[in-house]
Amino acid sequence: MGETLRSKFLRWGFNLFPAYRGSGARLTHLSGDFSRVRIKLPLNWRTRNYVNTIFGGSMYAAVDPIYMLMLIHILGPDYIVWDKSATIRFRKPGRATLFAEFHVPDHEAQAIRDALKGQDKIDREYRVTLADKDGVAHAEFTKVVHVRRKNGGTGDTGG
Repeated sequence: MGETLRSKFLRWGFNLFPAYRGSGARLTHLSGDFSRVRIKLPLNWRTRNYVNTIFGGSMYAAVDPIYMLMLIHILGPDYIVWDKSATIRFRKPGRATLFAEFHVPDHEAQAIRDALKGQDKIDREYRVTLADKDGVAHAEFTKVVHVRRKNGGTGDTGG
């Protein structure tokens, strides 16, 4: 699905949000149904480290909130979604702009809803790669996202 007027405004606002803006990354595409996000992370004065490559912290900050935010919007207000853990594997120094694409297919959202009919909470694992324009991987990330239904029988709405 392409961008909608609403998703363009949300993308613009997210890029202005100070915590994400500080990463140096920018969302370049946010589909209207939140199932696809693309980001870019340039090598510039804000993202450059001591050895003139992209700072690893900028790489992580660029991908950190994306799956959680996608699932919050896809699943809707009846669900609580939190980032639980992450692992990073740095493959090559980032010496140019890096890109990543995030995707949550329709069947994944339905699988989460179905799983939470029989359990209180679940953890889902997602992988994303920051790659250069030629598709060469520079960093690989695994994110674990925790999901539960609000008021899932306990009355507790905390994470």
